[in-house]
Amino acid sequence: MPKVIFPGPDGRLEGRYHHSETPRAPIAVILHPHPQHGGTMNNTVVYNLYYIFVKRGFSVLRFNFRGVGRSQGEFDNGLGELSDAASALDWLQSINPNAPACWVAGFSFGAWIGMQLLMRRPEVEGFISIAPPANMYDFAFLAPCPSSGLILQGTDDDVVPEPSVEKLANKLKMQKNITIDYQLIKGANHFYKNHMEKMVDSVGSYLDMRMKTSSSILARPSQ
Repeated sequence: MPKVIFPGPDGRLEGRYHHSETPRAPIAVILHPHPQHGGTMNNTVVYNLYYIFVKRGFSVLRFNFRGVGRSQGEFDNGLGELSDAASALDWLQSINPNAPACWVAGFSFGAWIGMQLLMRRPEVEGFISIAPPANMYDFAFLAPCPSSGLILQGTDDDVVPEPSVEKLANKLKMQKNITIDYQLIKGANHFYKNHMEKMVDSVGSYLDMRMKTSSSILARPSQ
């Protein structure tokens, strides 16, 4: 898990990168929660998302948004952070020019940024969205949502109430040509305390299912 520094739109960005030993491995970018509420790339949910993809043979990058850790710049209310995410994907693609598939995964604020990135980058074929803050931010930009993905939500989340996420998921499910898998983890709070294993199992099972059905994902799970 080497430390990496790569150029962002407002200075350098700090990340952790795993390069898959599998030739032509798919790639994934992992996005952390709100920078002004303690969110970093070392958040426990983000850390676990990172290793879910690592174990399935992906080349994976997680990084700190501007102003977090050693990343330069200042918080920009989402606009700059979306540009950071695009720069992270650019860097990841430059290291893996022959990657057959690209995924984005995000937690809370990172889920909001990740789903915006879908709209910018048509090569993103799948997403994992953990506790997307549908009660705080407008997701109307997903019209239409360009990729199929998983939305995962805890029933006891007191930061992002489950009904707001269910409403978002149901709206997206009505769109044609994509499939939205909406899953609940009973009893889980916003940070999945005491429910992290269930979160890992749910995301891992979803990825396994998608990998089996997608001919473009050629990586094999690592042992």
